[in-house]
Amino acid sequence: MELLKSQPGSRFTARQIAEWIAARYPAAVQAKLEKSSAVNSHAEVMNQIVAEIGASRPNWERQVPQLRTTEGIRPRQFYWTEKSEEQEVHDAERTPSRKELSTQFESGDGTGGSEVDVDVQLEVSEAELYPILIEFMEGEYPFKGVRIDERRSSNAYGRGGNRWLFPDVVGMEDLTRGLDSEVKLAVRESRDRRIRLWSFEVKLLVNRSNARETYFQAVSNSSWANFGYLVASRIEGSDTIKELRILYAMHGIGLILLNVEDPAESQILIPSRERLDIEWSMCSRLAAENRDFKSFMRRVRQFFQTGDMQES
Repeated sequence: MELLKSQPGSRFTARQIAEWIAARYPAAVQAKLEKSSAVNSHAEVMNQIVAEIGASRPNWERQVPQLRTTEGIRPRQFYWTEKSEEQEVHDAERTPSRKELSTQFESGDGTGGSEVDVDVQLEVSEAELYPILIEFMEGEYPFKGVRIDERRSSNAYGRGGNRWLFPDVVGMEDLTRGLDSEVKLAVRESRDRRIRLWSFEVKLLVNRSNARETYFQAVSNSSWANFGYLVASRIEGSDTIKELRILYAMHGIGLILLNVEDPAESQILIPSRERLDIEWSMCSRLAAENRDFKSFMRRVRQFFQTGDMQES
């Protein structure tokens, strides 16, 4: 707690915390080594401290509300904050992009007085996550991803009519990629499945305060697709993934943790449960309401006609 409280917001693994303890309190660590019959070296006592930090985490989180931990990321990270979980979500959603902050700094409009101040604030915006997600998915599957901008909707149903209607990103997966050309033609003539459609709801942060809301938003806007996912760049709170797994059991929406620095290291933490049939009537409504989704459906049609996922 001494370490975390002294550097609020900074994230540390259990190993980093143990190393800090050893450097800060070497006599105590040496005494622990001498008293223990189970460890015989400094490396072993360090491993024991790391294990004890992990085992103590649930009790610490109950006793100290300022202590938070990340979920899904391995190794788990610990940090200190005075913000409520609701405030963390609010602040994450209001975070300006790196491009915006750089523009403010260059024009003299930023609140920070130096380049260092600006660098401290550099965070990823939700919009910057969309291409990262697409890059990850296209690296994992024969997949083509497309951004759906809800601002390009007609709002024919009036104010609030499109709430939780459109996903952030959609994609189609070519089930025939890699097959012999004659086999592809055979699949086409057989009318067997050649494509799967994916839907993604993207968030900067999912924690206990917004886990259910964001999950049901993903449930709502992916009802048409074969696969639906909630995607986040940060998952925090010791019970968050547990709650999402309970909801998954009922609704089948999967969970992806994005690695912003290295998209290829992103993880599908909970695989989506596949729906065998596409809900074409819902696709029709989305296409009628939104130009991006209509363009996506045009690509789907072209794929069925030509076998090519690229837009022509």
